[in-house]
Amino acid sequence: MAKFPVINLEKLNGERAATMDLIKDACENWGFFEVLNHGIPYEFMDRVESLTKEHYKKCMEQRFKELVASKALEGLQAEVTDMDWESTFYLRHLPESNMAEIPDLTDEHRKVMKEFALKLEKLAEELLDLFCENLGLEKGYLKKAFYGAKGPTFGTKVSNYPPCPTPDKIKGLRAHTDAGGIILLFQDPQVGGLQLLKDGEWVDVPPLRHSIVINLGDQLEVITNGKYKSVEHRVIAQTDGARMSIASFYNPGSDAVIYPAPALVEKEEEEEKKGLYPKFVFEEYMKLYGVLKFQAKEPRFEAMKAREATA
Repeated sequence: MAKFPVINLEKLNGERAATMDLIKDACENWGFFEVLNHGIPYEFMDRVESLTKEHYKKCMEQRFKELVASKALEGLQAEVTDMDWESTFYLRHLPESNMAEIPDLTDEHRKVMKEFALKLEKLAEELLDLFCENLGLEKGYLKKAFYGAKGPTFGTKVSNYPPCPTPDKIKGLRAHTDAGGIILLFQDPQVGGLQLLKDGEWVDVPPLRHSIVINLGDQLEVITNGKYKSVEHRVIAQTDGARMSIASFYNPGSDAVIYPAPALVEKEEEEEKKGLYPKFVFEEYMKLYGVLKFQAKEPRFEAMKAREATA
């Protein structure tokens, strides 16, 4: 099995061609990779981590224990397939922030998360331009493709996966592909559990201090006409150690119209209208995804194609 791709972005200065090849291979063959020297200061990431873990201990841990008790999840005998072993809350950044509305966050935590979101937004847009370069698209094409009337949608899912006594009976997070664009994950540097499906096998995404894990969502698969693929992934619950996960989703605006980049569509393919990915409004796709998240992505694409045909 090939080694999970870890890419040092600092090497874009000096070893650009080789680094761009690594990014290309990761996008085409993995749908996932980890980046180091990404421009976000490591001391700042340490602060994000400590504030997130403090907040979980103080405000979320007891609630999760109560949920486990109320759903009788402690001594599971049969497999649970309609729930995940995770404690989460969501932050919205773009087009409008909901940071002020999130209860229990200290002023410092709000300030730090706001700053973290700005740094991740910048990194997302830099990576999208690197993808454009590798795909032969003009600089800024992917960013523009994500723009609706109010720009992109950007938000963060803050999760903790507490120790689980029966990891064989319930997943930390069930297998799925991500609906959106590019996902930037700051994961726990010690406790693992994230896996992706590659060539029919589940592969661990290794915890690596100060890295950001990048994965590609369904929208990038559509826009690249399948040159890049979104990949199924899951979180395996662990018997000891709580795992932190801060996943930020740089997605199209709700009214953005998504379709394969014309430059990436073969002439014959266009003439025959075969194998083409659908054209749709992102919000419509998200409504469908809300119902079918934990199922294969292909029927979602087919359903959007059918809608397009009858429009």
